Amino acid sequence: MPKKKKSGKLAKMTEEERILYLEQQRLAEEEMRKKKEDMLTQFLKDKLNKEEKASKFNLNKLNHQWRNIMREAKSKELKKDIEILSQTFERVVDRKESVIKSLAKDLMEAEEQYAMALRSHLQNVDNLIDLQVQRLETLKKEYDEELELLKKEFDTERAMMIDQHLQEINDLADIMFAMDQNFGERENEAKSEFQSLRDEIKNKNLEEKHALRVILETKVEDLWKQFESSMKSYNDTTEERRSAFEVLKNKDEKSAEEIEKQMRKLQRVSDTIAQLKAKMAANAKEAEERNRQLKGEREGMLLHFQELKGQMNRLRDIERARLTKLTLDSNTALKQLKRKSERGERILKLAEMGRKLETEEEKVLPFYASSLTKDEQDDVAAAVVEQPSERLAAVMHEYAALETFWKRYNKVMLDKCALDKEKHTLLHENQQLRTLLKQYLDGISVNDEILSQVNPLFVVNNQTNVKLNVPVADPRIRRPVQTVVEAAHVVRHVLPSK
Repeated sequence: MPKKKKSGKLAKMTEEERILYLEQQRLAEEEMRKKKEDMLTQFLKDKLNKEEKASKFNLNKLNHQWRNIMREAKSKELKKDIEILSQTFERVVDRKESVIKSLAKDLMEAEEQYAMALRSHLQNVDNLIDLQVQRLETLKKEYDEELELLKKEFDTERAMMIDQHLQEINDLADIMFAMDQNFGERENEAKSEFQSLRDEIKNKNLEEKHALRVILETKVEDLWKQFESSMKSYNDTTEERRSAFEVLKNKDEKSAEEIEKQMRKLQRVSDTIAQLKAKMAANAKEAEERNRQLKGEREGMLLHFQELKGQMNRLRDIERARLTKLTLDSNTALKQLKRKSERGERILKLAEMGRKLETEEEKVLPFYASSLTKDEQDDVAAAVVEQPSERLAAVMHEYAALETFWKRYNKVMLDKCALDKEKHTLLHENQQLRTLLKQYLDGISVNDEILSQVNPLFVVNNQTNVKLNVPVADPRIRRPVQTVVEAAHVVRHVLPSK
């Protein structure tokens, strides 16, 4: 029925509509097929995810159960290991406790010895510091005394020089005052002479002027009359030049008067200059003589000042040299004290290092027993207590606190000498043993070189010319003789045969 409907429907469609319809139908079928494939793919993916989750869950369960089994086995092993380790740890702790106790005991003994050495060292350092302080105080006291003496000498010389300087200043002031008075008197005399001379010259000039005036007046009157007559004629002829001539005449009169005034003034000034030059020459001679005397006095004062300055500079140089020497000595003393302090610290460090290397016997008995009798020890103690009379004895008395140090030092030196002697003996014995070994090796080998020399194989009358036994003669370093039995001899003769 649907096919008929489709065929009837297709029959009614045109060709293009039919193609379009078929295309749409094909696309719908294709879309349905894709949807089915997508649904199938999604179903398979979901199923695969479920399987994976189930496998993971089962794997986790298996791992969990296996881990529980492994934990139980591992816990048993760990418990056994912990028991073993706890026992070992307890043994180690016990051993460490015993070591700590012994070390604590050694530490207490070392601290006691260190405190003893520190007390003696501090006492020696205090004695050295007191000695140095006393020496510095004496040096400072001497320096202060010498400085006070120099200050007193300097103050006295300075006061003397100041008094002398003030006296010379007063003398110079008196000289200047006398010169000022002398110069004032001479100046007044010159002024009075100048005034008198001036009055004389003025009166003379007035008289000459009056005489010339009378003569000139007569001449002028005559000339004036002639001039008036000539002037009238001249005025008639030269009226224009007259006015100019009058002006020039007035100027000439003024110039003549001015020239006359200046000439008189120059004459007076020249006379005054001549007089003053003569006075200046006389004053210059007197001043030159006085200056020569003052220059000689000044040179003498300069020489005396230079001598005093030289003495002061020499004293300063001497004091500076002494101060420099004192500074150098103090620096040297400080350096020596520093070196001694460093040496003491180094000795203490070496003592601590040596303390670690001491044996038990040395720790218990650090000092050797004295070989002196009781009476001799009492004499030595009395000599130590007695006040020293000589300088060397005083120095030795200051170092009496180092007696225990020298005892330990001597003990170490004795041990060193004994070890050196034993080393020498052992080296000698080793050399002899090497000689014997070489002789033995030469004896068991046969060749022309060996046979040409001394050989232990050559035995004549049960004797050989080789010295085989080298005994150690010194009983102090003689080694214990051990009897060595060969193993083959024991097997053959001692052990029972099977």
